[in-house]
Amino acid sequence: MGKWQLEVFKMSLYMAFPVGCFHYFNQPENFENMILTARREISSKETPEMKQQMRDFIDKVNEKRRLREVEVMEASDKKFQALKLQNS
Repeated sequence: MGKWQLEVFKMSLYMAFPVGCFHYFNQPENFENMILTARREISSKETPEMKQQMRDFIDKVNEKRRLREVEVMEASDKKFQALKLQNS
């Protein structure tokens, strides 16, 4: 265990660090640079070709999902029919 001076130092550090971060990140020039950089990275220039490619990709994925669902339903229907014939 440390002396009371160490405890005071640790407590002041615990309190000063968040306040310092808050002060630094709320400066308008820092905030503006960070936001503009992030906005440029996130929102790329979308072209009509890119949008069409994305729509095509989504359509392909949806079609695969529908085919899988149909296969599962047909398989379960075959099992049901087989059980129905066995019980008859």
